[in-house]
Amino acid sequence: MIFKNPNYPKFMKKQLITAVLLLMSMATQAQNVQLHYDFGRFIYPDEEAGRQKVTMTLEQFKADKWGSWFYFVDIDFSRKFTEGAYTEISREFNLSKKLPIAAHVEYNGGLNRFGSFQQAALLGAAYNGHNADFSKTWSVQLMYKRFFKSYEYTRGYNSFQLTGVWGLNFANRAVTFSGFIDFWRGEKANGHGQLVVLTEPQLWYNVTPHFSLGTEIEISNNFVYNTYNDKSFFINPTLGAKWNF
Repeated sequence: MIFKNPNYPKFMKKQLITAVLLLMSMATQAQNVQLHYDFGRFIYPDEEAGRQKVTMTLEQFKADKWGSWFYFVDIDFSRKFTEGAYTEISREFNLSKKLPIAAHVEYNGGLNRFGSFQQAALLGAAYNGHNADFSKTWSVQLMYKRFFKSYEYTRGYNSFQLTGVWGLNFANRAVTFSGFIDFWRGEKANGHGQLVVLTEPQLWYNVTPHFSLGTEIEISNNFVYNTYNDKSFFINPTLGAKWNF
């Protein structure tokens, strides 16, 4: 889960491609809802005093003869507010019958109680792979990213994003270890560029084919919006539950 601020929207949540790869092993169409309790504000009471307490995520994947669709919506809650709703929606088009490569198109955006997240569009290519029974999956994406001027004090600029994703089911699929790592070019308040790193490994115990309990650990650098001091590296764990429809 992510401490969201208008200047730092959530990029490629890693539930995005992670969920796609994991759901491929179960069906060509699937949907799940997750509920995460976030411990970040307890670990960093000064830097993340306003971090959300609970995040609910709805995500869906659907494959077809041309490729696949995926979207998710995150809704963040604090004690007094619905902090925001953020979405990512992507479409992949298969480019070859012999090679697992696809064209990837994506939109990121949403609203929060301060206004909106800065919108972005991505275009690039994905290389996806798996073993014979889909218990191991992986993906690498390289994309051009365009940030748009979405509200006052933001500006449009060009960027890039490199994403790596993995999924591993073991112990007769009773345990799932999945995650992603993103690298992209962000901008500081003074307009200077900076490398942003975000990874969110997840570990789930699949109690039943429908119900799972687990955790997600958000590890980031230059991602969390922090005006308290110069700290840029954060580790934010959650306790989560997931229902697969």
